[in-house]
Amino acid sequence: MDFRRDDPPEYGTLHRVEPLVRRVMARNPGPFTLHGTGTFIVGDRRVAVIDPGPDLPEHLTALEAALDGLEVTHIVVTHTHRDHSPAARHLHDLTGAPRYAYGPHGAGRIERGVQVEEGADHDFAPDVAVRDGDVITGDGWSLEAVHTPGHTANHVCYQIRETGTLLCGDHVMGWNTTIISPPDGDMGQYLASLARLLERDDRRYLPTHGPAIESPKPFVRGYITHRKLRERQVLGCLADGVRRVSDMVGRIYRDLPERMHGAAARQLLATIIHLVDRGEVVCEGVLGLDAEYRLP
Repeated sequence: MDFRRDDPPEYGTLHRVEPLVRRVMARNPGPFTLHGTGTFIVGDRRVAVIDPGPDLPEHLTALEAALDGLEVTHIVVTHTHRDHSPAARHLHDLTGAPRYAYGPHGAGRIERGVQVEEGADHDFAPDVAVRDGDVITGDGWSLEAVHTPGHTANHVCYQIRETGTLLCGDHVMGWNTTIISPPDGDMGQYLASLARLLERDDRRYLPTHGPAIESPKPFVRGYITHRKLRERQVLGCLADGVRRVSDMVGRIYRDLPERMHGAAARQLLATIIHLVDRGEVVCEGVLGLDAEYRLP
């Protein structure tokens, strides 16, 4: 995968990224957001806002300025992490436009209440529930919903049907791999969602964080290969008698700063749960970071 971490954008300024799409960047850089959240505006005069972003006063002010003279007809959310959806409430109050998303943040099967990345936006609820294959139609543009669970259970990508560009949220990113963190993150679902993208004809990807992906299918294949490599590394650890997630982290993520080890552990846990589901790994006790694992 050809990861790119382009120079930081000019925050709070409206930039056109392709004929039907403009972007405003929020100043919320970090280890999970790169330079920050990119809020996309689709259309010319009557527009949709995709992933309004975090509830930061500077970003809300910049978004209002960018939308001056435009009519917001739709507010569309890819998923409910706090770097993506909280500003939807402000934008809804400002414009009256309905909010579209798959649903509120979902609950998982283990370790309920765990917060990772920017955390879950439990206050968000859509006005219109979007399902796979639904088409959201506006003035000169239309968005096809592609349900891609894995990063979160409610993650949805949206293809701009007029151009073939996929607004892919955090499902695929051009600067790094995507974190899959239980309980809401599910590695089995994520791999199935990646495989589904290989069956599609999307021309280009626009992630919420980082640069555009110009050659989608080779990039997605690289993502899948990366996950398969992690599976082999986990199985190798177990074959050598390394049975706890915490002991695997330093061995597998040798060059990762220690401050990121917590996120890495949750990534490995997602991989291990997937291997348990497939019968390739056995859990001693309750699935979780503190359990011991072994080969069958």
